[in-house]
Amino acid sequence: MPIPGTPSRAELVDHLVRTRIAGDVATPRENNLNHYRRLANGERNWWLGLELGDRWRDEQDVLAVMAEKAGVNDDPEYRYGQDTIDPELTVDALDRLAGRLRKAAEGQQRVLFATGHPGGLLDVHRATAAALRAAGCEIVVIPDGLQTEEGYVMQFADVAVLEHGATLWHTHSGEPMRAILTGLEREGRPLPDLVVADHGWAGYAGQAGLDSVGYADSNDPALFLAESEGVLQVVVPLDDHVPSPRYYDPMTAYLLAEAGLTQAV
Repeated sequence: MPIPGTPSRAELVDHLVRTRIAGDVATPRENNLNHYRRLANGERNWWLGLELGDRWRDEQDVLAVMAEKAGVNDDPEYRYGQDTIDPELTVDALDRLAGRLRKAAEGQQRVLFATGHPGGLLDVHRATAAALRAAGCEIVVIPDGLQTEEGYVMQFADVAVLEHGATLWHTHSGEPMRAILTGLEREGRPLPDLVVADHGWAGYAGQAGLDSVGYADSNDPALFLAESEGVLQVVVPLDDHVPSPRYYDPMTAYLLAEAGLTQAV
């Protein structure tokens, strides 16, 4: 069960490993490498809203960044079996993310939250949005009537999501974020000062020149490549869909405490 209250760094590392948010994660090595190869081969679904051009055509370069940023095995000959996310890298990234959230709170900035992984990360974003609102930030309300070819762009609990067939939809696409930003501009409203997101929502926002931070799994390398190039400010490596979303509660509590935000998870 998740540990109560706000964990210390050591307690959080232990929790991440025990719940397989980090450490020996569920994503197998062959799946990771397959995604790195598909990104390098130019399959845009794996670019997560970014424009990578020809910069990442060698999957070994992608693997090297993933080893550095997420802690996957750096041996290119290791093709099958268990892969890992380094929990220390996860917490290091949470500390950097906390710093950016603190800056947002101090400046009472406009912040947009979005997720392409609502089954895992919706409540992480919801709690962070609530904490920033309590600190005086404006949580961006998205325009009504937005849609993409995949479905409708909606907002639940302050978090933008994609709805398809009355179901919250898992998506890698950057098109929902494009729809939001285009809609805000059409209404003459200011763009966010900060986007906190994942998948293509975070990638497209960063590509559009906005401050963008978020979360990514070891089989979603594009955001880590963008962080290495300075297009995204912070990417937190983690398994983005563990068996219970409550497993993320201690991580969220740690993040908000480090950011100096007091809103309960």
